[in-house]
Amino acid sequence: MHVLSVSSLKGGVGKTTVTLGLASAAFARGVRTLVVDLDPQSDVSTGMDIQVAGRLNVADVLANPREKTVRQAITSSGWAKVHPGTIDVMIGSPSAINFDGPHPSVRDVWKLEEALATIEADYDLVLIDCAPSLNALTRTAWAASDRVIVVTEPGLFSVAAADRALRAIEEIRRGLSPRLQPLGIVVNRVRPQSIEHQFRIKELRDMFGPLVLSPQLPERTSLQQAQGAAKPLHIWPGDSAQELAADFDALLDRVIRTGRIPIPDEFGTTRQS
Repeated sequence: MHVLSVSSLKGGVGKTTVTLGLASAAFARGVRTLVVDLDPQSDVSTGMDIQVAGRLNVADVLANPREKTVRQAITSSGWAKVHPGTIDVMIGSPSAINFDGPHPSVRDVWKLEEALATIEADYDLVLIDCAPSLNALTRTAWAASDRVIVVTEPGLFSVAAADRALRAIEEIRRGLSPRLQPLGIVVNRVRPQSIEHQFRIKELRDMFGPLVLSPQLPERTSLQQAQGAAKPLHIWPGDSAQELAADFDALLDRVIRTGRIPIPDEFGTTRQS
């Protein structure tokens, strides 16, 4: 089971949107996927059309990471009505903010890792939508992860935030979790005709080289529309949506190669990528 955190240290750059796009690509590919909604805003849970009534949530898991609690906090996404496949959500909750203090104990930092270990046989890919800060929730996500995608946009302050995120990942890798690595930086909401955007993308490439992933994601309304309708991007109509879906397919290819994630073939059997 490959665990990927989707992170940013600056709000408003479309981190949750990128999580939903990758989840849609994984679901379309037949990868058994769990999305962990660790952001207290819980937008991923909303965008994936889940029923929360009568279920536990990620805050309950962080309080008690036993298998029974973990399974009661996971539910199938409404996306599963579209076509067969495993696309589940560990339900988000505003109560997760209670676990986001600035100085978590070592025991607290490892709770999500402990929880995910109980369901490792059930999924090939786990996507964690992180809180947009470097407090306890993000550190807990990174401790449970193999890789981190850093989401940014082509603006001055977001470039600085990406630099802070990469430094923080290295700090966690050295001090806590040696397996943790950055997958790279996803540049979101790009306007190709903008001279400022092209300048900032060049700046990112000059600073971070091959860590800046391709393709960059253009600014499109189609993903927000699909998100608002709680539908996967890959079934949303229109050329714009399908072009963006292809971009997320390309990013997922990178995740699959890096994580050596088994993907089902046309006959439903899996093979190692």
